[in-house]
Amino acid sequence: MGGALLMAAGCKDEDQGEIDRAIIQKYIADNSLTATEHESGMFYVITVPGSGGSPTLASTVKVKYRGYFTDNTTFDQTTGSNTIEFPLSNLIEGWQIAIPLLQKGGKGTFLLPSALGYGSNPPPGIPANAVLIFDIELVDFS
Repeated sequence: MGGALLMAAGCKDEDQGEIDRAIIQKYIADNSLTATEHESGMFYVITVPGSGGSPTLASTVKVKYRGYFTDNTTFDQTTGSNTIEFPLSNLIEGWQIAIPLLQKGGKGTFLLPSALGYGSNPPPGIPANAVLIFDIELVDFS
C-alpha cells in the first residue's frame, strides 16, 4: 500500500480542469458536504482541526488515510491502527497542498482534481484523469 501516492506528472489541461471541477462539485452536492475551495482547485473539509503545528514540504509525515474515487471505490488505504510514513516532498501535488492544511492529530477529506493527482499518466489501478478523494489523518510529522 502507499505506492500509488508517489509523485507522477499531472496534466494541466484546462478542459480537464473544468470537467474535474464539475465532478467534484456534484460529489460535494450529492454528499451534502460543506467544502472549502483551495486556490489550487482542490476542495477540502477539515473534520478535526488537530493542534501542535503543521508540516512543511520538508517534513516527513506519518498518516492514516483512505484514497477513493467519486463512486466510493477504495483504491488504497491504511488499515486499523497502521500508519504510513513519507517525506511530504515525494508525494503527489495534492497531498503536498492538503497535508500542511492539517495540524498534528487533524483529519480532513480532500477532493483532488486530476492535475493534482496523477493526470493522464496514473499508476495501475487508477484511471487516467481521475478525480481522487482522500480521507487523511495526520498522526505525526518531523
